Amino acid sequence: MENVLRLTAISIVPILIAVTFHEVAHGFAAYLQGDRTAKSMGRLTLNPIAHIDPIGTVIMPLALLVLTRGKFVFGYAKPVPINPYNFKNPRKGMALSALAGPAMNLIIAIVCGVLFTWVLMPLSGSASPALTARVLSPITGMLAWGVFINLLLAAFNLIPIPPLDGGRVLAGILPARQAYSLEKLERWGFLIVIVLIMTGIAYYFINPLMGFLVAVVDIFTKGQVGYILARGGFGL
Repeated sequence: MENVLRLTAISIVPILIAVTFHEVAHGFAAYLQGDRTAKSMGRLTLNPIAHIDPIGTVIMPLALLVLTRGKFVFGYAKPVPINPYNFKNPRKGMALSALAGPAMNLIIAIVCGVLFTWVLMPLSGSASPALTARVLSPITGMLAWGVFINLLLAAFNLIPIPPLDGGRVLAGILPARQAYSLEKLERWGFLIVIVLIMTGIAYYFINPLMGFLVAVVDIFTKGQVGYILARGGFGL
């Protein structure tokens, strides 16, 4: 029980940051392209309360965190409203807006990885045991989870099935007829994704994407993140 409470305590902040920034990135990318829908509805804010979905942001990720002992975490926030008809090129605008979410998660993962590698780990090696236990260890844990959760969220959302971001990006790349056929899957999208997860097929998409994203983060962390993940995680 103590380990569950500790895991929950150090992961809740990274989860909230990951899903909040993900959704704001969608809305801000749309805003830059001329769509003010998210801004007019008060969704271009970093206040997580505006984006929290009780099930997707709180219950689901914490349940997965406990049930899988930290091996798989997924969550989502309330989708930011976007009106593609406000874009000069609706298909391109939706693709760029969709891509902004995973891109933001990658940026956050890089920031967390840099702080983890270049700041917290050196400090933990030279600080007093009391300071390490009370302050540095919890912060290090949050940064480590920040890397893992953001990379997993980015990789998962890049699965090319609508309404996931990868599906919207793919729809913006495909010819119009094929894009229309793909978009018709959206009503069944989450059901398809659940089936892919339950059968393990989803990991044929997630694992290569995770590998690529970890390699990007490792450019800034001298391979530290990839090394730790390869050994089975951050030891949290």
